[in-house]
Amino acid sequence: MLVLSLVILLFFRGTTSSAAGSCEVCVGFLHRLYDSLTSAHNELTPALVEEELDQACAVAQGKEARLCYYLGASSDAATRVTASVSRPLASHVPVEKICQRLSSTDTQICQLRYESQLKDLSSDGLGKLRVLELRNILASWGEECRGCLEKHEFVSLIQRKAPQHIHTMEL
Repeated sequence: MLVLSLVILLFFRGTTSSAAGSCEVCVGFLHRLYDSLTSAHNELTPALVEEELDQACAVAQGKEARLCYYLGASSDAATRVTASVSRPLASHVPVEKICQRLSSTDTQICQLRYESQLKDLSSDGLGKLRVLELRNILASWGEECRGCLEKHEFVSLIQRKAPQHIHTMEL
């Protein structure tokens, strides 16, 4: 009986920690925010954290901008729930725990995932991707392939433009 209860306890502990680990955008964004706050300031207050969150969200792009929208830290957000981030961060609550709490109120927060990183720039590696994925790569770089009709045209444009955008692939 004791063994069974230990197994059940370990199972539930594993599922709650994996739920916190699945919030990759939330955890990544808040970790960077917390690290910048602790390196720049000796003492954290909720007002300071909220101000820095607003500044970080003003320049956020992609999935992180969507997270800021869910938190209410973007200019076009309907509600503002930044206090649920600023108070715990000021109290040094682990970021994973904050994201877990946020996901219990809004499940969309943990559904955000970063786009997969492009690692293989060879013709063979890019040739395995779909045309839509190739278009998305170009769009994330702010590029467009005008007049491209075939996949090899997208591949050659990506290979030509990659050196200009290589820093975005290493983030």
